Order: sequence, then structure tokens, then C-alpha cells
Amino acid sequence: QVQLVESGGGLVQAGGSLRLSCAASGRTFSDSLMGWFRRPPGKEREFVASIRGTGVTNYADSVKGRFAISRDNAENMLYLQMNSLKPEDTAVYYCGANTPPYIGYGYWGQGIQVTVSS
Repeated sequence: QVQLVESGGGLVQAGGSLRLSCAASGRTFSDSLMGWFRRPPGKEREFVASIRGTGVTNYADSVKGRFAISRDNAENMLYLQMNSLKPEDTAVYYCGANTPPYIGYGYWGQGIQVTVSS
């Protein structure tokens, strides 16, 4: 059983930066594929970034070069550094865990609001 709690959201001006954190509980964190997703207002949830236990990362084209996902397996923490923010980045952001046997993202945080003003 895994619990995820996001923090670090808020309001920021276009061009600014925010760092999101996700605190995870569970014995399998280091083996889990972890990801960040977001739901813009009026739209469906979309993939943002993922990171394997080994540190291999993947990013949506819309955030490449601007966002960086990282993890600290010793502390069961997941991070998303967001730079050069745009109004289009405004969304509720969620962290998710895809645990062995990697059926899918079966665990989710409560979500945290990120608002980017123009």
C-alpha cells in the first residue's frame, strides 16, 4: 500500500519557477516507476514526466528543456523542478506510482494547484 502527498504548488508569474515535491510511503518506492501528471482546467489528465528507480527519465514534449524530474530513494521523495513557466502550465499536478509488477499507475496523490499568470 502506497500513500503520496504533493506539496510546493502555488501562484507564479510567467517565466518564473516552482518546485513540486511528492512524499511517498511504501516499501517498494525504489523499484517503482514514478510520474508527474497534470489536469489543466476543462481538460483531461496528461502525462508530464516519469523517472525509473534507476534514474532514467522521460518527458512530454511540451515540458522538455523546462522541467526536470528527480527522486531521492533514500528519503522516498519525488520532485519536479519547473522553470520558464507558461500560462499553459496552469493545472492541478499529481504524482503517481507504478509499482511492481508495473500494471499501471495505481497510486495517486491528492493533487496540487499550480497557477501561472500572464
